[in-house]
Amino acid sequence: MKKGLSRIGLDTKMSAKLATQLNTLLANYQMFYINARGYHWNIKGDKFFELHVKFEELYNNLQLKVDEIAERILTLGHTPLHSYSAYLKESTIKETLNVSEGKKAVKDILDSYAAIMPLQRELLNISAEANDEGTNALMSDYIREEEKLVWMYSAYLS
Repeated sequence: MKKGLSRIGLDTKMSAKLATQLNTLLANYQMFYINARGYHWNIKGDKFFELHVKFEELYNNLQLKVDEIAERILTLGHTPLHSYSAYLKESTIKETLNVSEGKKAVKDILDSYAAIMPLQRELLNISAEANDEGTNALMSDYIREEEKLVWMYSAYLS
């Protein structure tokens, strides 16, 4: 192994920078996930059946991303955050309580994407600079998928 390079051939200092940013993203995804579970459980009203299913799709998708991000941090040779107190401290997404109205839940979902997507774009820049195709590909996939979801949730509010 070349000095200054990780086991996967990335600069160790850049890997640390990526891991720090990925941990911030992980904290935000964890808070988003917890909130989405609450929307799913507490939704009421005439759009209950439609939104109950959509919110379940959302939290299942977020759960997969949480795992992928944590595993990417481990792949980079670092430790993912794994406590609720750390998530609360690191996340710009705050917990939402007892949201049962559909439009409020969808607005909160859009706000969560507005918090996450700039972090992912920043990670794209850092991962490009580090020649880290693994993180870059992950962020590109997330952004493409989420841009479409933002459009769809926005259309629901229109």
